[in-house]
This record gives sequence, C-alpha cells and structure tokens, in this order.
Amino acid sequence: MRSSELAARAGVNVQTLRYYERRGLLAKPPRSPSGYRAYPSEAVEIVRFVKRAQEHGFTLDEIDELLHLAGGGPDDCDTARMLAQTKIAEFAGRIHDLQRMQDSLTELVATCSLPRPDRRCPILQTLHTEGRDGS
Repeated sequence: MRSSELAARAGVNVQTLRYYERRGLLAKPPRSPSGYRAYPSEAVEIVRFVKRAQEHGFTLDEIDELLHLAGGGPDDCDTARMLAQTKIAEFAGRIHDLQRMQDSLTELVATCSLPRPDRRCPILQTLHTEGRDGS
C-alpha cells in the first residue's frame, strides 16, 4: 500500500511515517516500479503499536526496544514488564511533583481571599523585597 493509504489507516500523517522510517521503527519499504513506497499490510499494525505505546508514555527509543521484544517469548515479556514498571515509577515521581506544585499553588491562591495585610505571597514578597534592596 502507498504511504497515504498507510497513513490514513494508521491515523497518522505521511511525515510521521517518514520519521518512523528514519528512526528505524518502521522498515523502509520497497518501491513500486513507478517509484512509490509499497508498504506491506503489517505496517499498519506497527504504526498503531507505536502510537499506542506513545499514548502510554513510552519514548520512541523505548518503543524501538518494545518492537524488538514484541515477537519474542517469556524472556522478552519479562523485559517488557521491567520497562513498564520503570515507566510506572517515572509516572509516580511526576505525579508526586505535580501534586506538590498543585498544593503550593492552591495555598497561594487561598491567600488571595484573605484581607490584604494577612496575605503572604512569597512570589510577590520576593519581588517587592528585591526591588527595595536594589538587587
């Protein structure tokens, strides 16, 4: 199938296919006599695999490794599980950091409803203080 058909069936644009080829995620297809790329039908599943893996937070380098593991046996499943567990730990760290930032901002926003003398906005205080010091 041609690039445009593959892109449409996989839900990506043609430039994405070219990028995946350059990254080695998608094998470069043979060319038809007229010079068009002729992708095999399994290319649709490969591109969809890449997109689903991206939706789960995997980087293209990690996806490359997952693609190599996809055709293997139990050892490959163990490796894929380790990659997923690592990704889960990364997400947990990000969630923790985001929760901390959300809590901090929530606290700052809550001070806005206090009477002006009771407000303690560290950002505004820092800017105000730095302006007085001449720094």
